[in-house]
Amino acid sequence: MIPHSRSARWRRTFRHSAVLSLVAAAAMAVVPHAASAAASTLGAAAAQSNRYFGAAVAAGRLGDAQYSGILDREFNSVTAENEMKWDSTERSRNNFTFGSADQIVNHARSHNQRVRGHTLVWHSQLPDWVKAIRDANTLRTVMNNHINGVMAHYKGQIYAWDVVNEAFADGSTQLRSSVFRDVLGTGFIEEAFRTARAADPAAKLCYNDYNVEDWNAAKTQGMYSLVRDFKARGVPIDCVGFQSHFGSGGAPGSFATTLANFAALGVDVQLTELDITGASSAAYNNVTRICMNVPRCTGITVWGIRDSDSWRSADNPLLFDRSGNKKPGYDGTLNALNAVPGGGGPVEIGVNYRLVAAHSNKSAQISNASTAPGATLVQWSANGGLNQQFDFLSSGDGYYRVRARHSGLVLQVAGTATGANITQQADTNSTAQQWRVVDQGGGAVSLVNRLSNLAMDVWEVSTADGARISQWTLTGNANQRFQLQRA
Repeated sequence: MIPHSRSARWRRTFRHSAVLSLVAAAAMAVVPHAASAAASTLGAAAAQSNRYFGAAVAAGRLGDAQYSGILDREFNSVTAENEMKWDSTERSRNNFTFGSADQIVNHARSHNQRVRGHTLVWHSQLPDWVKAIRDANTLRTVMNNHINGVMAHYKGQIYAWDVVNEAFADGSTQLRSSVFRDVLGTGFIEEAFRTARAADPAAKLCYNDYNVEDWNAAKTQGMYSLVRDFKARGVPIDCVGFQSHFGSGGAPGSFATTLANFAALGVDVQLTELDITGASSAAYNNVTRICMNVPRCTGITVWGIRDSDSWRSADNPLLFDRSGNKKPGYDGTLNALNAVPGGGGPVEIGVNYRLVAAHSNKSAQISNASTAPGATLVQWSANGGLNQQFDFLSSGDGYYRVRARHSGLVLQVAGTATGANITQQADTNSTAQQWRVVDQGGGAVSLVNRLSNLAMDVWEVSTADGARISQWTLTGNANQRFQLQRA
């Protein structure tokens, strides 16, 4: 890693998440699906659910037998640390050099590892000749020529490209100042993605950024608005990368909500540069589990292999120590990858649960223990009644129907409007009856309906018996988090 490329960012990267998130992870009461035969390496374990587990790779280290040995054994995806960036591939205008990047790609292909391309348009590690351009037509031509030149060289060899990297300003919903934004305006991102789609239609196209893991952060909301706009207008975007540079507390408490909300826009989500101060087992397990519980979280990349290879080497943030030995974080990661091979979430088929609202400690129940279709879902003090017990029926693709034990009917939303009631109805497996499980940690989940993309929500955060449970935009707040308690 080129030191100057990330040192400034590091000073502003962390939003230290509460240690409580790790305590919650360790106290998980939910028993996930178990793998029938646990895989013994990270890549193999991820592949069980059609995911990848990759590492950032430096061409200059491939000659290190220990380094390449771990890479080839453990990982089924690679990302070039610096070798595909603009200052490596086009140092002078229209003179492309790919030698170091080719080393990485050829090594990966010879070991059946997919390759993530990183990155095409970024304000950093940019040659001075590009930074000096002030004419919009010239810069547009230069940007598009760079995208076309690099993507053409690797056409058909790259799984996904980080087309644009770190375009948003820290702590803001707006784009940062850069030669691209300042000369071309905010539309440069859309132009870059459209150019990239034409250059290699088979490659997935990603936007990648840091400090966007906390759902409540302004920067996250700015990125969400961009992706939502792109999807609404047909701008080609297939995935969003969350760099995931974390402190010792690991991921922020809202990370599961963030991934779920972006995935609901119709894009894949990926953890693209993961490293965690201290690399504890609990922190890595929690982050990996969050990804595994989002069906569209398609893979994780750690930013380096051994601690000595890390741009944050003083923080010992990776899964292997300086001698190449597995650290506790490795075991936590492998266990999480093996625990949910189908990515279906922290529920078990055939188990009856009580759904206990986190804000009120009251159970979801079918009103008045009615067995009739149309009876509404409300909250009530726990009483052990069968109308407070539910099991999950798989609908495929990471969705479930939620069936009331006393009636045999399933929960259904009444349309797509916020505030609409949730009732029990005969099981038809319609999208109005299908729910995805968003793991919020600590044995709690949010349930998001497939038809409406809205979350199960206790109305107005009420703590009263009889308060209705409706649907609302997913926020991850306590009135949308339900503890899964085995009945």
